[in-house]
Amino acid sequence: MDDGTKNEKVKVDEKRRNFLKAAVVASAALAVGGIAAVAQVAPETGTSECTTATATVVTTFPKVLIKDVITGQVANVNTLKTNQYLSFYYPLQGITEPNFIMKLGVQAENGIGPDGDIVAFSDVCQHLGCNPAFFYPGGPEPSWNTSFDITQPVMYCPCHGSVYAVTENAKVIGGPAPRPLPRVILEVDSSTGDIYATGMGPPSIYGHNTGSECVLYDLQGGTPVTCCSATCSASSPSSPRDAAESSPLFPSSSASSAPSSSVSS
Repeated sequence: MDDGTKNEKVKVDEKRRNFLKAAVVASAALAVGGIAAVAQVAPETGTSECTTATATVVTTFPKVLIKDVITGQVANVNTLKTNQYLSFYYPLQGITEPNFIMKLGVQAENGIGPDGDIVAFSDVCQHLGCNPAFFYPGGPEPSWNTSFDITQPVMYCPCHGSVYAVTENAKVIGGPAPRPLPRVILEVDSSTGDIYATGMGPPSIYGHNTGSECVLYDLQGGTPVTCCSATCSASSPSSPRDAAESSPLFPSSSASSAPSSSVSS
């Protein structure tokens, strides 16, 4: 890798780190403010949870072309590289709805693409709403826990050490999270290879009636994303990232709040 390419990668990684910082702050606000919002559609006695939800929220998930919010790269089964990930908002607009799409290099449950190794999950931890990061064997180690043993692709939360196995539908394999990360349902355009988000799998996203098996709660509390073609421009607010720079919720390189963990397949 030449110096120019290396410097460009550093810039992108820094932008993505700031994006995640902003998402942590926004997710924390949603966790506090979202409780009142979901209470308005909480199931009544004897009423199906989803029946109650459908009476008050949008009931159709948008079909959206996945584009990285930092670089604008379109997710495509032919161009995603092994261990690469893109960040995108879904199903609602804004930094409280971050997700990762990842090409793992190994077959995964519900994986798409020629190798069945492309998956996507909510990037909001099911424990307390922080933002896990993607790690893989042979890749960079977590700056907040350099003793973390990475033996399979995982999403690892910096706040309290929850670990999700992304080859196994993001099931919890470490830490305090009580349930897996919600899966983004993916669809491939067979003519172009472009990847679309078309829905969410349970449980509901943290802050959206957290832990519910009714994913319709994911559609409340904001405006559904509408960008659905390759001509859409990637966008992400800059000011929340700046405000998040000093956030105590996102560990610095010297932090060690997450416990040491060993992850095995």
